[in-house]
Order: sequence, then C-alpha cells, then structure tokens
Amino acid sequence: MKLVFASNNKNKIQEIQQLVPKTIQILSLEDIGCIEEIPETATTIEGNAIIKANYVTEKYGYNCFADDTGLEVEVLNGAPGVYSARYAGEQKDANDNMDKLLSELLNKSNRNANFKTVIALNLNGKQNLFTGIINGKIMDKKIGTNGFGYDPIFTANGYDKTFAELTMEEKSKISHRGIAVKELILFLQKQSQ
Repeated sequence: MKLVFASNNKNKIQEIQQLVPKTIQILSLEDIGCIEEIPETATTIEGNAIIKANYVTEKYGYNCFADDTGLEVEVLNGAPGVYSARYAGEQKDANDNMDKLLSELLNKSNRNANFKTVIALNLNGKQNLFTGIINGKIMDKKIGTNGFGYDPIFTANGYDKTFAELTMEEKSKISHRGIAVKELILFLQKQSQ
C-alpha cells in the first residue's frame, strides 16, 4: 500500500517509514508531484491537519496523512496554538517566535504549556484523527541547541532539561509527535493484518 505523508521533510518521512509495517510505502508530497504550498487556513490544529490530508486525497487521489502541531500556553488562553509557526510574523522565524513568547510571559508565574500534535489520516474513504499532547512549562530563557521551533524554551513535566537539550531519540520517546505517531502506527498495523 502507498500512503502519502503531506510533508517534504525528508527526516520526518524517513523516521515514519521505519516505523510503519513493511507493506506500507510512505510517499512525500514531492513524490506525487505536489509542489504547491497547501494553505493552512483553519483556526485549530485539528483543522489544519484535516485540510492538508483532504487536499492530497481530493486533488491527487491518494490515501494520505498530515500533521499539524502547536504550542498552547495556559496563561495566554492557548496561544500561540495554531499560529505557533508564524507567531511573530510571516517570516516563521523560531527565534523571533520564542522572543515574542518570552516577552509576553515576563513577570507571569503561570508558565504551564503543552505541545499538541494532531495527525489526520485519510484511508480507504474514512478519516481518523490521532492526537499527542505533552504537558510542561515555558522556561524563562533559551537552553539547548538540539531540536527546532520552541524546543529551547519548553521543558516536559518530570524532566529537568528542555526539549533542545534532549537527544532526538530521547525527545521522540516522550514528545507530542511521538505519541500521535505511535497511535497512527498501531492503527496502520491493525489495518495491514
């Protein structure tokens, strides 16, 4: 079975290919000739994952899954949330986004936050959603050089290191994306039995 992952991130695609049953071949957007940027116009993380998966299924006719992720900060009523990538502007710069968030949390004692990933899977005419959430808190400064996005300022509950201080293996064992991907993989394994 061929399954499109609505992404061109080669590392993500390779990682998922190693996890799915051998009977499933993961294709990238590039592999199916989708070079246009898929608009993410929803107001929720779930909505954007669904838009991307539906776009590929409707326009290219493939079974597909897509993910969307956001950082939700309690004291900011869930912001940046769906706007996490472009929180400080359309340039989508991680340092600008972190700087904006840190300045908004200055002098705030409640630093609770969570990362949330939603995967929308379109398979054989049915849609399933898989959600991964990791709770933690926002640090008061950037620490670590691994990872990407908000990783240098996020520490998961029960850990004393930011996501940017963890190795890729350590992070993927506990991360929001790791949780959602595990749910997806279990579902696909059941489908291919």
